[in-house]
Amino acid sequence: MKPEQRPVLGWREWVALPELGVSRIRCKVDTGARTSALHAFYVEEFTAQGVVMVRFGMHPVQDSTEQEVHCEARILEQRNVTDSGGHTETRYVIKTPVIVGDAIWDAEITLTNRDTMRYRMLLGRSAIADNYLVDSAHSHLMGKPSKTPNQHPVLRPVQDEEE
Repeated sequence: MKPEQRPVLGWREWVALPELGVSRIRCKVDTGARTSALHAFYVEEFTAQGVVMVRFGMHPVQDSTEQEVHCEARILEQRNVTDSGGHTETRYVIKTPVIVGDAIWDAEITLTNRDTMRYRMLLGRSAIADNYLVDSAHSHLMGKPSKTPNQHPVLRPVQDEEE
């Protein structure tokens, strides 16, 4: 897809994570982050019917710990992630559908405690691949996540160079 044909995201967007029971969470679109990250204030690994899973709790509302959502997902892998401060942490990685505007696609998301961060979720560049542009001067260009999204027609994973 040519750059001029790509939809444009704002530097902040509303996202839904339907399989996790999150109808709306405000996220920062972070092209400086390779991997997407989701806030988890606790994370525990367990096995269900021979499948290794993770159970975690999150606070979907920015600047609040009042609302809690408890989630379960299959573990894709564990990955070492270096944050913007240069600290490396081993994180669980899950793959789950993400809705932005009226598009839905699967994204790999790491779980980490983001209580001290402004945004409970980061949408990293591997999740948006070569399929969106980002306008750093605007927010929420996609509006609220659709309740009837369409499979994103061109979204494909991008092989990112090592950082």
